[in-house]
Amino acid sequence: MSKRDYYEILGVGRNAAVDDIKKAYRGLALKYHPDRVSADKKKEAEERFKEISEAYEVLIDPQKRATYDQYGHAGVEGAFRQGGFSWQDFHHFDDVKDIFGGLDLSDLFRGFGFGADIFEDFTGTAGRRGGARRGRDLEYEIEIEFDEAAFGVEKTITIPRHESCEECDGTGAKKGSRKEECRACSGSGQIRQSSGFFTIAQACSKCGGEGFVIKTPCHACSGSGRTRVKRNIKVKIPSGVESGMRLRVSGEGEAGERSSRRGDLYVLIRVRPHDIFERRENDIYCEVPINFTTAVFGGEIEVPTLEGKVMMKIPSGTQSGKVFRLRGKGVASVHGYERGDELIRVQVETPLDLTAEERRILKEFAAASGEDSGPMARSFMEKMRRIFK
Repeated sequence: MSKRDYYEILGVGRNAAVDDIKKAYRGLALKYHPDRVSADKKKEAEERFKEISEAYEVLIDPQKRATYDQYGHAGVEGAFRQGGFSWQDFHHFDDVKDIFGGLDLSDLFRGFGFGADIFEDFTGTAGRRGGARRGRDLEYEIEIEFDEAAFGVEKTITIPRHESCEECDGTGAKKGSRKEECRACSGSGQIRQSSGFFTIAQACSKCGGEGFVIKTPCHACSGSGRTRVKRNIKVKIPSGVESGMRLRVSGEGEAGERSSRRGDLYVLIRVRPHDIFERRENDIYCEVPINFTTAVFGGEIEVPTLEGKVMMKIPSGTQSGKVFRLRGKGVASVHGYERGDELIRVQVETPLDLTAEERRILKEFAAASGEDSGPMARSFMEKMRRIFK
């Protein structure tokens, strides 16, 4: 069964502004809350909520939205961990909190029957107790050569990031000591007040939302459970990437608080311009000069490709600006489709620094052929005659 269009799911136009997308998402999320549907429709509500969240995840992200607009659902499958959307792929929880006016959404999502592990992946928290958050995502910008973008490459990058403290195993507490449950919030990390079908929650001021207190912090990490290090990470860049694309390396971001799961690393691609080629989607273009006699009589010329030089036939009477196509000599699609083509535009060069003999021969040729010997010249002269008759 084919997937529905994301814009159709949210009920917005393809030129919808960010605020319109947020407004549409908020309205639909409230509509499909389990407290607002009958028991026999809860399953349908869960599916619809996941569907609108997937649409929101793509359309609120400028890069994902641009890719979706160009390639459809096939273009954004690679942005999801298993090739299809899951709650682990939702990265805009802070946006959603703003949309709902800062309300605590734990009860909202648990109302759909999501387990604690799903809720942790979706919200970046470790459930009701502890309050430890998923690690922050990191972004790294890398510049690669045109050829590397065309054929793919593996790069090693060095990034500074937080990792779990080895001294205390990420607990934040000095070895031999232990954390104590916060008495003010009974370990929940939150002080809650009910308001309608929502539960409004605030972080506990006594423990800072942690749910526990550390009486004797680890000296290596000062109780944070994390230390700053530099790591070398290998990143496989697939063939066909373009400037502005982002690659996600799952689990290579910051370590989470109190040994909770890592964030992701996003690698932003910048492709250096090529001296000869220009890319347009999966095709590449270049201009090649040819001399006057080759254009007149035809012949073979040497032309560049991404894989080296090849010989290309030039038919007699070739005009300047003529475009020739070399099939399959372009760039492979990043989505695994076949390669594009190479398009070569020939430019006929006007000879310079002629010898006296060469000038004499060309003058004789001009006198013998006349002003309108070429097809473009004949067409132009015919138009001139019609205008000034």
